[in-house]
Amino acid sequence: MKTLEKLKNNKTLGPVFLWICLLVILLCMPTGFESALTYRNAERVDALVIATDESDIVDTGLVRSGEQRCLIRILSGSYKDTETYAVNRLNGSLAEDKLFSPGDHAFVVVSHAGGEITTVYMTDHFRLDKEVILAASFLLLLLLFARGTGVRAILSFVDTVLLLWKVLVPALLKGYNPIWISLFLVLVLTFLVLSLIYGWDKRCVAATTGAALGILVTAVLGYLFTDLFQIHGAVMESSESLLYAGYQHLNLTRIFVASIFLGSSGAVMDLSVDICSAVYEVIEKRPDISAKEAISSGFAIGRAACGSTTTTLLLAYSGSYIALLMVFMAQGTPVELMLNYKYVAAEIVHTIVGSFGLVTVAPLTAITSGLLLTKNRK
Repeated sequence: MKTLEKLKNNKTLGPVFLWICLLVILLCMPTGFESALTYRNAERVDALVIATDESDIVDTGLVRSGEQRCLIRILSGSYKDTETYAVNRLNGSLAEDKLFSPGDHAFVVVSHAGGEITTVYMTDHFRLDKEVILAASFLLLLLLFARGTGVRAILSFVDTVLLLWKVLVPALLKGYNPIWISLFLVLVLTFLVLSLIYGWDKRCVAATTGAALGILVTAVLGYLFTDLFQIHGAVMESSESLLYAGYQHLNLTRIFVASIFLGSSGAVMDLSVDICSAVYEVIEKRPDISAKEAISSGFAIGRAACGSTTTTLLLAYSGSYIALLMVFMAQGTPVELMLNYKYVAAEIVHTIVGSFGLVTVAPLTAITSGLLLTKNRK
């Protein structure tokens, strides 16, 4: 019994140790873009707004233009506790413009020369402290509820964020093939995440194989239908800004294709875990079950799971374009014209191709689980 328990602990602790090592490596690894700052002689610090002057602001209906002058006290950096005036430029955009009031906590850019402040620009409201509180609250709740599993979930979450920020994004900016680098990263992440759930176990191999096949289906279909729909990657928000910033070599369309299977990979992993765990429980209750019967049970479970999961994916994507649909309806745009619109067609590809991956991962995971978990079973 002790030997069995020790073996089980080794299967579980191995992936945790691997994720901790990965975390340390990622924290120490530079992105290669740390020196790509636009303004060298400037500090980005937080400040307290003491007073404001709106006399130069021009109201034109819903939007405002002009400048707001703010008296601020700098709270950090080389000029801490210094009181100075800062400029808040308004461009007539509700999405980008912001107004400050006395007592607000703001994020500012302090330009300086020869040890003296030259200009100060109001960037935005300071939100980092509130983001830390929100994240800490979530992590605390996860730890209280899930305990040991919560620790693994937090480790997986943090490492995934670091992998995207320190590996995927720099690789894309350096011009590596977006489809291949994203596919490789997603497959590695899939294995690592599922190893945290199952440990070094056949269930990890079965679920990873099923999820990987589903992701490959999504990648192939995403590439084909993006080309068939003649969708350019510039439909992605802020993508054109990259071209104007000196990255004309980037293939935005391939990045768009990569975003399709990257965005659906989480749901694919989730469904593969559901199917694999269900098939495993069936085999545990019926040790004499054949691979064919186990696969058949996995198919039955997958049929029930696919309906709700595809709807979940649809709702997850719909939030990003709900305002666009409201504009079409408010203008009385015909449905056929709306569906043919490039941005809507791009979201249709996102949603339906991602759903293809979900529908295929259920039977594929059922097959891999049925074959691997019943093989050589005593």
